[in-house]
Amino acid sequence: MQIVVLAGGLSPERDVSLRSGRRVSEALRNSDMMAEVTESDVDATLIRRLRQQAPNCVVPMLHGAAGEDGALRDVLQALRIPFVGSSASSARLAYDKPVAKTLLQQAGVSSPRSISLPHSTFRELGATEVLDAVVNEIGLPLVVKPTRGGSALGASLVREAHEFPSAMVGAFAYSDVAMMEAWVDGVEVAVCVYESHGEPRVLPAVEIVPPGDLYDYSARYTAGTTEFFIPARLPGPVLDACAAVALQAHAVLALRDWSRCDLIVDAEGVPWFLEANAAPGMTETSLFPQALAAAGLTLGDVTATLVRTAIGRSGL
Repeated sequence: MQIVVLAGGLSPERDVSLRSGRRVSEALRNSDMMAEVTESDVDATLIRRLRQQAPNCVVPMLHGAAGEDGALRDVLQALRIPFVGSSASSARLAYDKPVAKTLLQQAGVSSPRSISLPHSTFRELGATEVLDAVVNEIGLPLVVKPTRGGSALGASLVREAHEFPSAMVGAFAYSDVAMMEAWVDGVEVAVCVYESHGEPRVLPAVEIVPPGDLYDYSARYTAGTTEFFIPARLPGPVLDACAAVALQAHAVLALRDWSRCDLIVDAEGVPWFLEANAAPGMTETSLFPQALAAAGLTLGDVTATLVRTAIGRSGL
């Protein structure tokens, strides 16, 4: 059996993707799956290489637009190559933060108030006037982040009005559209879901305690800077509510195989949906592997099961 793990690409999250790819590849090699596992970057030669190799399955470990906007998944489907993870259409829903928030809100899930605007709006209507209107509507503090992308790149917390312009510049460096979202003070929690024989199962909630107010890129990928508690130090009913939101996000967005749901739990114990990830990170500091370990599972065995599932549903 031939398995190809795709990692790298040209997004700002290339380094994270490479680290995720290496870890998944090694985990598969150490699993009970008798297969040859190779890692492959994504460039103009990829399609030719996949056609020549004809792998039984691909495991996309690409982060950012290259792996999460659905395009690569469409190509894999067109090539009739089985792959682990969500379909192209579902990945697009999760990747677009305002769309995902709207769908979850329509399903009855709490999510912070937000406004998403393209860069052109600030040019056409005047940045000062637009920012004043946003503050009047949402209030401060608020979080500014790109509507597309991951790893908290371009995200920042705005506590004072004078911090707003630079935060917008940071967000627009990674996306043409920025989201301004009300800050919810509480406990940050990530809840991961994986599918076992087609049934979604919730992993223990991970409580995240970053060194600062925001769980930013540095806090995510610099070992030792962030504290994690698994399961999260929350009452049982609150943990159950978080698990329910993660399952609902997985279902509403039609995600598949694995996903991660990012939440904030407020002082009243209400989980607020922030975003869903169809391609959770698998680095040494990522949350999905930590949750697996807390559940007594290994990344290799779970990924091997998902590879078999992907091959089975393809009918190839």
